[in-house]
Amino acid sequence: MSGSTPPEDEKNLHEPGQYGSHSPPHRRTQPFFYSRNRNHGVNTPLKFIHHLIEEEAMQVTFDPAEDEGLVIYNLSLIREDDFEPVLAILKRASRAGLAPSDLARVLQAGEGNDAAVVPEGMVGLCTVCSITFDGVMIRRGAPLHPVGGGVVEVEDGVPRRFTDMLLYDATTIDPLQVLVSQEITDVWGVIREGRGSVLANLRECHMEAEPTVAGILEDLERSRIGGVLEVGAPNAPVLGFGCSPQYFGITILGGTNVMAAVKEAGYQVEINSLRGLIDIGDLEPIDHL
Repeated sequence: MSGSTPPEDEKNLHEPGQYGSHSPPHRRTQPFFYSRNRNHGVNTPLKFIHHLIEEEAMQVTFDPAEDEGLVIYNLSLIREDDFEPVLAILKRASRAGLAPSDLARVLQAGEGNDAAVVPEGMVGLCTVCSITFDGVMIRRGAPLHPVGGGVVEVEDGVPRRFTDMLLYDATTIDPLQVLVSQEITDVWGVIREGRGSVLANLRECHMEAEPTVAGILEDLERSRIGGVLEVGAPNAPVLGFGCSPQYFGITILGGTNVMAAVKEAGYQVEINSLRGLIDIGDLEPIDHL
């Protein structure tokens, strides 16, 4: 998971401490993007995240064996002036293997759909959401339970333990989005030295589904969607987090890790998780952007 040390000019331009747009981070007082409920004035009942995950995952059609179908995406908004340095950060993080996929799509101002339209002066970046993993499991007949999202400590390029965790059935806000805002990640440390902390999700699967899950993971390894950090043994903790009896845990890299690296470098970014579905054929490798 570790990456090589960047050239000095790239390091000075993109690493933490160098602000984008000539302004310090966290000065923005209003979001670049408003949810569809705010836009349309709809009084929608609150949903805990584990219910939202299940609803979104049921719509995924991605088949890792064929490498085609619909995946869930996150939409992040950045300033137009910051696009080039932010893109360089995304490429570094992607090469270091810190995202569930190396695919993305750029949206210009005015582009979007019913869920979101990119405002003037901004650029949108669609990246693959790790909840796509849940959809693949459901389609292939492997029932799983979304537990939560947290921060994983990494040493020598190896994930060691969860240091923080927010449970999906106890929040209506995406845990990884919350944790990014708390500035407790060290994605750049992992990129440069293999030591730091990254965002990850935890899932539980019943031990009877272990052979089915193993086959799905093999297909995912050969596809453009992956990001599995650790698979635990039945009735055993995974990265220090205890699982339910007769279940085993699976930890997956969070799709927001690349944007956590952007925020660590001082650039302003509005992260909107679970924004909808996109055909994987409409995405391209980040290195090609």
